[in-house]
Amino acid sequence: MEVENKTLLNDLILLGFQEGRVVYIILMAFIYITIITLNFSVFSIIQVDSHLQTPMYFFLSFLSLLDVCYSTVTLPAMLANAITGNRRISFHSCFTQLYFFVSFGGSECLLLSAMAYDRYVAICNPLRYNVVMNKRFCSGFVAGCWVCGLFNAMFHTLMTMKLTFCGDHHINHFFCDVLPMLEAACSDIQSSQVWLHVITVFLGFSPFILVMNSYIRIISTILKIRSSEGRKKVFSTCSSHLMVVTIFYITGMFNYNGPSSGDSFILVRVSSVLYGILSPLLNPVIYCLRNKEVKKALKKVMTRT
Repeated sequence: MEVENKTLLNDLILLGFQEGRVVYIILMAFIYITIITLNFSVFSIIQVDSHLQTPMYFFLSFLSLLDVCYSTVTLPAMLANAITGNRRISFHSCFTQLYFFVSFGGSECLLLSAMAYDRYVAICNPLRYNVVMNKRFCSGFVAGCWVCGLFNAMFHTLMTMKLTFCGDHHINHFFCDVLPMLEAACSDIQSSQVWLHVITVFLGFSPFILVMNSYIRIISTILKIRSSEGRKKVFSTCSSHLMVVTIFYITGMFNYNGPSSGDSFILVRVSSVLYGILSPLLNPVIYCLRNKEVKKALKKVMTRT
């Protein structure tokens, strides 16, 4: 117990940034500004335009808000570390970052499955759309996503805090995440790894299967459309959605079930960047800014301004 308490008094050292800090600084600053600008723009437009008050845009507004929170947990801290060269982070700050990163990531996994189901009902059962996707159902689903994400993060954070960390306290990552923290621990992590795999199946793999099932049914319905132009339009939209969702789920599951040591651990670091940065960057572009209704609303706001 004394050893475990002693480790809490020391800082952790992140090993993510070692060379080429100027490149990282410019790139991260550009990415973060872009993410905040795009997602806040989408969220604001959906809130103020009465024509966008539908279940699909209701989910998209919360996805934008979630992506802002998601990227803010890691990118500003990574940017500060790259600028100052100070790679130290306190235990309390590290676990706070871990908690919110896991929380927002888990919530987004579930929210994306809700959005896929929304598109499935809209395309495959359009006559029942307003009945199935009513306001109460949508609000409850979003609230459930947030609550599940919070409880999932609480479990992982408490589980990781019980570990004893090695004397040098080096974290082989850009920020504090579950797998790198387990890698840095000196105590037995077998039970933690088992729980990590189990929860990843329920919170990552299961929603991914639901998403794939929804899009398979959507594609089969699209193929029945007689108009080649209409078929091409819907298929183009769905394929771009499916691409972004697949990247998010695959990199996310690899991020928590990837190699736990060795040279291949660099793949976990790369996947976490794709999982935590690429999705918030692409989501507003793929889901909204390629949408004619959102473009029209944006143009209207800009004209008024």
